Amino acid sequence: MTASNSILLYVTDAPTSARFYTSLLGKEPVEASATFAMFILPSGLGLGLWGKAGVEPAPAAAGGGCDIGFKVATSDIVDATHADWRAKGADIVMAPTDLDFGRSFVAADPDGHRLRVYTVTEEG
Repeated sequence: MTASNSILLYVTDAPTSARFYTSLLGKEPVEASATFAMFILPSGLGLGLWGKAGVEPAPAAAGGGCDIGFKVATSDIVDATHADWRAKGADIVMAPTDLDFGRSFVAADPDGHRLRVYTVTEEG
């Protein structure tokens, strides 16, 4: 089995997307070129941004068909992250909301990929 895992997002402009994620995540990519950037998230998961013009086979779907989840410890962190990302210019598609599993908000990157920050409410 592999030692590490990654998610690859197909993007229109890899450097533009890399700047967006650098701002939101507060870290530089570990790899970057004109067509690709790779971030390592705190969980160890790699988040790759690949310019879709060079992807083989060509992607058939656009962004927004799923969420990338960022689980945080508390509802206060959900709210603080929302305020931070909004101040950094992220497109907020759902403000912080209490859902059946916990508190959550959703932002979208420049290609419409959905980023869900959430916490899970413990049931006693």
